[in-house]
Amino acid sequence: MSRKIVLAYSGGLDTTVIIPWLKELYKDVEVIAVCANVGQGSETDGLEERALSTGASKLYIEDLTEEFITDVIYPTVKANAVYEGKYLLGTSMARPIIAKRLVEIARKEGAFAICHGATGKGNDQVRFELTVKAFAPDLEIIAPWKMDEWKMQSREDEIAYLEERGIPVPMKKDDSYSRDRNLWHISHEGLELEDPANEPNYDRLLVLGVTPEKAPDKDTYIEIEFEKGIPVAIDGQKLSPIELMTKLNEVGGANGIGIADIVENRVVGMKSRGVYETPGGTILMYAHRELEYLCLDKQSQQFRETIATKYAELLYSGEWYTPLREALDAFNDSLQETVTGKVRLKLYKGNIISAGCSSPYSLYDEDIASFTTGELYSHKDAVGFINLFGLPLKVRAMMKQRNENK
Repeated sequence: MSRKIVLAYSGGLDTTVIIPWLKELYKDVEVIAVCANVGQGSETDGLEERALSTGASKLYIEDLTEEFITDVIYPTVKANAVYEGKYLLGTSMARPIIAKRLVEIARKEGAFAICHGATGKGNDQVRFELTVKAFAPDLEIIAPWKMDEWKMQSREDEIAYLEERGIPVPMKKDDSYSRDRNLWHISHEGLELEDPANEPNYDRLLVLGVTPEKAPDKDTYIEIEFEKGIPVAIDGQKLSPIELMTKLNEVGGANGIGIADIVENRVVGMKSRGVYETPGGTILMYAHRELEYLCLDKQSQQFRETIATKYAELLYSGEWYTPLREALDAFNDSLQETVTGKVRLKLYKGNIISAGCSSPYSLYDEDIASFTTGELYSHKDAVGFINLFGLPLKVRAMMKQRNENK
């Protein structure tokens, strides 16, 4: 019997090349392709025929879209996790559940190895391999781009490899953006983006929406309802996780929301430049924060801000299935017990503008906050508070005066 390798398969250039390459290298292997559907739409069309025609023995297309939203996107939103202040972690979020499913299928098929097409320069190699190690330390990991036997060094080399074998190339030669798409976002790398001095060619590049200049000249209002930090309705209509994200992407894309041009620090130490479209995710993260401003006490909100950075780093670096991430989720879930309410936003030409927020757990008290004196707060109370709060500054100033007068 031939040995089995489970391949993380997208149908793109790299994985199209890898199937025949594995069979040529190992001779006696059976390549089982696994494509995870995390909301990339029509990209899964025709994949079975393509995978089988290039030498795979079978193709699994696993629908992980709702699991992707509920198990990874929602916890990340509740954590307010943003990498380096700009990146909403779209590619990072999808990798853990994809790799976990690869392990499950490898076990089912009795495979000896899992293969992925991530390069030795990128982040995905870390995300895939750490997840495999977390669930199946006994499985071999095959990463062609890091092997001596892999002689191809560019997309042009890969295209030539396929053409030599009469295998159709799954992309146009003049459109070689490297893209990753799911229900949360789409990323773009390559071509003019490889030089940070170049402005992105948005007319050619954008997929999920339009630039702010091409968005309508009229504002769009939207109301998002949350229950314990999880979005459940838009404009009063209860929606499933997939329906809700789809709706937010549509309205966000139409209004030029969520386009980010980023130079980021990869896990391996180098910088990379990409453009991310995250229309629905940008709206959702903004709305969630607005509700938290209303519902979280000062100490909880400030401490959570400090761990949000760490949460983003864990997710970005592929450290999802770790004790620390699980512990941070437990903390965040506790805080979200009161993050329930409605957030109204105005969308206009790439901008998100707050338009009101309400919650049964609101910590805003009009009687205290109003300029009008109320029963719960006396202006005179501030005198003693400021004297105590400013005491260290006063003592330091007195010390400096004494020493200056010597």
